[in-house]
Amino acid sequence: MIEGSRKFVCVRIESYENEENQKIVRSHLNGSFANTAFCILAPDGEERLTRSGRGPRQVLGDEQAFAKALNDIAARYEPRGNPRDAAMPEFPSFKLALNVSAADQRLLVLLTGTEEQLTNAEKRLRPLAWDPKVQGRFHYDFEPSGAWKQPLSIDGGTGSGIYVIKPDPYGLKGNVFGKLPLDASRKDIKDLLARANRDYASTTEKKNYSDHVAEGRRKGIRIEMGMPFGEDRDGDGEIDSRNRNRRQRR
Repeated sequence: MIEGSRKFVCVRIESYENEENQKIVRSHLNGSFANTAFCILAPDGEERLTRSGRGPRQVLGDEQAFAKALNDIAARYEPRGNPRDAAMPEFPSFKLALNVSAADQRLLVLLTGTEEQLTNAEKRLRPLAWDPKVQGRFHYDFEPSGAWKQPLSIDGGTGSGIYVIKPDPYGLKGNVFGKLPLDASRKDIKDLLARANRDYASTTEKKNYSDHVAEGRRKGIRIEMGMPFGEDRDGDGEIDSRNRNRRQRR
């Protein structure tokens, strides 16, 4: 499945980020809203090559059927250009980047500087981000100097540079594992990423989702997003009440 997905541009919609994102999710669920939706689109981003549903298994079946469908669809479209020249994925805000990195248990690579510096750094680092030994192990965020406010433990100032950040379990804070200048060599950056990833993998226990959520509730931790949490399964435009959700799940 992972190998097959590399033939696609995978887009992850943050469903509680804003109203526009929720409209995209609703368009795949006949007007209702849930936390997840899945569909494979043609390269034009409009034509639907599969039906929509809550997830890959619902739409395409088990892992074997899903992998076959990915390969069959990919065979119909000839890729253009070098995949290693593809733009690096990023987030609309540092706050969201840190939160999602915590949820996915990935290190966050923050690049901060002037707009020109970030543009040049992004183009230069593309081959590294898509290197087989690097891809899929990190999240990335590009922020203009001074635009990111999330609390971090930082030695050596908060100026422009490349920060490798270990998020706390709930993505509210982060510890900086290492920092390099924006013009650092790819080798130096790759070496830093490798060291950080080894340290993170050896010191971070895999989350159990239900235990993680329960602990967060006990501690009173709540992440504020742009849209209210919950689902609108009847498609009336309003988030269903907790009691209604419980009745529907039964």
